[in-house]
Amino acid sequence: MRNPGEVHSGCCGSLISRRQLLASPAVAPLAARTWAAPPEGARQPLVRKPLRVQPVLVYQLYKRREQTSWRPWGGLMQERDVAAEKERIGKELDQMRASADFPLEILGLETATSAAEAAAIAGRQYDVALMYAASGPGQAYEAMNAPGKWNIMFVRHRSGPVYLWYEIAHPRYLRKTVDEYGEPGMDWRDVVVDSIDDLLWRLRALAGLRNTLGKRIVCVGGASGWGKGGQQAPYLAGSVWKFDLQTVPYEELGARIEAARRDEKLVSRAHAEADRYLRQRGVRLETDAEFVRNAFVLNEVFHALLAEASTDAITINHCMGTIMPISRTTACLPLSLLNDEGYLAFCESDFVVIPSGVLLHYISGKPVFLNDPTYPHHGVVTLAHCTAPRKMDGERPEPVRILTHFESDFGAAPKVEMRKGQVVTNLIPDFRARRWVGFEGEIIDSPFLPICRSQIDVRIKGDCEKLAQEMQGFHWMTCYGSYLRETGYALKKVGIDWLVV
Repeated sequence: MRNPGEVHSGCCGSLISRRQLLASPAVAPLAARTWAAPPEGARQPLVRKPLRVQPVLVYQLYKRREQTSWRPWGGLMQERDVAAEKERIGKELDQMRASADFPLEILGLETATSAAEAAAIAGRQYDVALMYAASGPGQAYEAMNAPGKWNIMFVRHRSGPVYLWYEIAHPRYLRKTVDEYGEPGMDWRDVVVDSIDDLLWRLRALAGLRNTLGKRIVCVGGASGWGKGGQQAPYLAGSVWKFDLQTVPYEELGARIEAARRDEKLVSRAHAEADRYLRQRGVRLETDAEFVRNAFVLNEVFHALLAEASTDAITINHCMGTIMPISRTTACLPLSLLNDEGYLAFCESDFVVIPSGVLLHYISGKPVFLNDPTYPHHGVVTLAHCTAPRKMDGERPEPVRILTHFESDFGAAPKVEMRKGQVVTNLIPDFRARRWVGFEGEIIDSPFLPICRSQIDVRIKGDCEKLAQEMQGFHWMTCYGSYLRETGYALKKVGIDWLVV
């Protein structure tokens, strides 16, 4: 358990004293910085790093020897076979570049015929080695498996000349000629046969993980975790996900809001944006317009915090009460607006679930919906919260009613009418960051129950009773589309088990 006088800081999950934190300029909290309104139209750029992939054709040519076995399986026997294969791989890499719906940088194709050549390549700067395992010694593939990098082995069956390692990838490389897996960080999921699509979804997963690890997040009111089980959540966010958590105390937020209110240009701009928002097609106002205008002023303050921290992620602690008298509205609408712009914005600062939101956002390339789940029954579960994005598909805004925040009956909160018939991915993180549960569902209704404003009934595409049995943690994360494969693949790389129900 953490001592009361300790705070989590930085991306390594370390615990340092509050005195050390305040004394170190490298980890000075954002509260120590001076308020400055962002210039009109200026925004912190979205942060999405490309996944750098190094393709490597590993092969070896063999000479005939009389009256003995001299060649292994495989279709690359002469230099002209290698030249043709390099051309084939180049065309496939071009196809992947064109098809990828995530930032992808594919480096020039390299070749390795020995462990020494493979080791030299492994020392370069990239995220993923894509090993075309035509032939060659096992030591070459082991040399490619460098610490801090990921590896995918591609073998051919029908997509070109058959590869030797189509036969022996499992027993020799993964299992080292015994029954147990023996190659660090790799298992059966890291071998792809023939399919470019199977390569792409794995790379999509790793691109999501690449952008999740080390993520800097502004934490207004500090980092937290839901319930007794979530007390260690900020620490786990550092130790497992390497998050860099930057705290802004509420006293500082209040000072920033007051400074923003004194900025006539900022207020005028924010009010004009609020009025334009309310005139948009599909927007219905059912609360006091002043709450909405205050929300757009608060949105400017959040943008300034993001710019100062050089990040695009923010979370609000104590959003069920503390922020309301300070901002004269609720954080619900500003968080919704930020998510629609492509930022990551979460309520409650619950770092049990926030890692799943960051990962799912970067895998899908879409906004995500942090929600309160209910009890699964008869194949259906209701999910609700007051901060849903409108652009759940990343492009088209859904219709929305702007109401009060439900529990307080105050402020401005969106009731987003999510699309019926839409397939959604649902992630259920556990308190201890050991095993997540996931399932695919379909939105069947967007009701108006006396609960959090944005609410959906989801048909469970799986075992409802198993879901009820395996529920853990509290908050869930939801997004449009199907991303269970990618999520499970990414979780394996950080040592978290995965169950699909």
